[in-house]
Amino acid sequence: MMTKIVFDTNVLISATLWDNSVAQKFLFKCIKENVQIFSSQGIIEEYKEILARDFDYNKQEIGEILKRVLQFLTLVTPSKKIDVVKEDVDDNKIVECAIESKAGYIISYDKHLLKLKEFQGINIVRPEEAFGF
Repeated sequence: MMTKIVFDTNVLISATLWDNSVAQKFLFKCIKENVQIFSSQGIIEEYKEILARDFDYNKQEIGEILKRVLQFLTLVTPSKKIDVVKEDVDDNKIVECAIESKAGYIISYDKHLLKLKEFQGINIVRPEEAFGF
C-alpha cells in the first residue's frame, strides 16, 4: 500500500480542475485511504502560475482553489537540490519534494519524469498505472 506520494503539477491541475478525470478519481481514492500527498512551495507556485496563465483565474479565484488544495496536501521544504531531469530542470523540484517527504511514488503526466521511471527507490508512474495501488 502506498502511503506517501507526490503529485506533479499537471496531475495536481487535472485532479483539481477536471471533474471525473482519472487524476481526480485517484486523488479522491488517496484521500479516502489516508494516503499522504506531499507538495512544496515550488510546486504550489508553478500551480498558481498555470491557473493564472492557462486558465485565466484571477488572484481571488486562485486563493479559493488553493484553500481547498492545501486541505489535502502536506507541504515540505526540500533541503537538497538535485539535477536529475536534464531536459526540463523545472521538473527537479518534483523529485526534490519526493526525496524530502520520503515518498514512494511520484504521480506524473510529465514525459521527462516518466522517462526516469524510478529514482532512489521512488517509482514514477501515471495516475492510470497507480490507480489500483
